[in-house]
Formats: sequence, structure tokens, C-alpha cells
Amino acid sequence: MSKSTWMSRLVVAAFAAGSIVSASAQQTPTVRIRGTIESVDGNTLGIKTREGSDVKVRMTDNVAIFAVVKTPLSEIKDGSYIGVTGLPEPDGTQKAIAVHIFPENQRGAAEGFRPWDARANSTMTNATVSQTVKGTDGQNITVKYKDGEKKVVVPPDTPIVTFIASDKSEIKPGAKLIIFGAAKKEDGSLEANRVNVGRDGITPPM
Repeated sequence: MSKSTWMSRLVVAAFAAGSIVSASAQQTPTVRIRGTIESVDGNTLGIKTREGSDVKVRMTDNVAIFAVVKTPLSEIKDGSYIGVTGLPEPDGTQKAIAVHIFPENQRGAAEGFRPWDARANSTMTNATVSQTVKGTDGQNITVKYKDGEKKVVVPPDTPIVTFIASDKSEIKPGAKLIIFGAAKKEDGSLEANRVNVGRDGITPPM
């Protein structure tokens, strides 16, 4: 075998190995966690989940902490980037059971429409508000995302929240949280690079 052929095969093998490693990294499973912080030990959170189980989650050294804060419906304006936790109505609209407003630097995060696990049959739509109109049964909102649009009815009693960048002062026993995607490691442990904590006793409603 010539040296050039051997080198070519070596490069191909290295590329293939790199692709496998990359694919493996991309397939790291994630877990959504809702619950109450029961203990804080350094970077490790003891959490009682919504389902009643006890889990430990390690926060990464560069973890991003966001406070989930109540905000008025009037903060949802044309052009706002929002997440709507909804339930499908017979006419094809979504009835909001919670709305969260993204900060501008998170515009485009997880854009689209998908099933959600807030409750049975719930959905999540992350999209840009294109129109808001006051209706007889609440605020009527049209949101648009890259693959389509949804019409959403937001009843007056719908919890509206926003994310505010914060720090570990939010992390304390008794606080309610949601971790959208804790990474499940090969040893079964859980690790989070973002934690969203309800401020002033709020349970993140999404």
C-alpha cells in the first residue's frame, strides 16, 4: 500500500470516528423536570418532582439561572416572541393555559409547534405574535412560526410569566422550578445547564 493511500484511509477512518462521537453527543437524552427544590448541596439540587419522586440534578459550573416572574397580559404585544402552553379547541384554535414571554435575546428559541406534557393533550407553540385583538372570551392572538401559524385564545385568568436572567440567589429550598432539558449521563445522573425558578412562590406554569 502506498503512503498516500494509507494516509487517505487514515483520514477517512478519523472522520468516521469523529462523526460517530459527534452523533453520540447529539443523541444525549434529556429529561424535563418540574418540581420543588428540597435541598441544595453545592451545585447539586435535591428535587421533589411533580410526580412525587426524588431526583438529584447537578448544575453545570456555567449554569444559567432564570427567574420566572408574573407579568401582565398587556406585555404581550405585536412582535413579542412567546411560548403558549395550550389545549386544542374543536375549531382548531389553541386555548392558552399559560403563556411565557421570552427575553429578546432568546427570540427563536425552540420555535415551532409540538406536543407538550403540562397536562393531557397539551401543546407548546413558540412563535412571534403577529396580531392581538381583544375578544369576548379573552385576548385573541395570532402567532407565526417558520412552518405555520396558530390562533390562540388567552382567557383572562391565564397565568402570564416572563423569564428574567438571574443568579443562584433564586436557588433555595421551597422554590418551584422547571428544567426543560436535564442531560441524562451514561451513569444515570442528571445535569442541567439552565434552571428556571419561580420567584415569590410562583410555580412555573408552562
